[in-house]
Amino acid sequence: MLKVDVLNMDGKKVEDIELNENVFGIEVNEVAVHTALVNFQANQRQGVQSTKTRSEVSGGGRKPWKQKGTGRARQGSIRAPQWIKGGIALGPKPRSYRYSIPKKVKQLAFKSVLTSKVQEGKLVVVDKLELNEIKTKEMVNVLNNLKVNNALVMLNEKNLNVQASSRNIEGVKTTLVNTMNIFDLLKYDSLVLTKDAVKKLEEVYA
Repeated sequence: MLKVDVLNMDGKKVEDIELNENVFGIEVNEVAVHTALVNFQANQRQGVQSTKTRSEVSGGGRKPWKQKGTGRARQGSIRAPQWIKGGIALGPKPRSYRYSIPKKVKQLAFKSVLTSKVQEGKLVVVDKLELNEIKTKEMVNVLNNLKVNNALVMLNEKNLNVQASSRNIEGVKTTLVNTMNIFDLLKYDSLVLTKDAVKKLEEVYA
């Protein structure tokens, strides 16, 4: 049975919460985590790099010298790849690097990272995260109370005050349960979850 403390915004324990072992207590699968991470990074690539082939480089429409009789090698264009300022042979062209992986592998990767956060004591659960106004200083105080500085704050639903208040804090990012990604889960040292976010994760991944 997995139990963790639930803290309030002052950093004081208010209750315990029992975590679903199918989400937060599985055997960590590093291969699945690596597969999901490489997939995410590949899908983020824009793939806009481009080089000019001999047909796209300006000039070179005229044959530089006649075919025979000069003693030099035959040439058809000064924009052929072997020429200085010629076109590029087999260079990169815009393309998509996107590919998909099985849904079960992605879910296994998420659960593996969530489990490792629990094992390392890097998971912080708060009863609620609510601010009366957009105030970075207030959010900094909350994070200091929770004793986290490099953290991914995961919410169940949009909360403009919390999200906007966290925007300018170095080493802190807010996300939603339905928009989280494996890169952010691995990048940030601590994971701060609201109770509602824990329930939503268990509904989706259990």
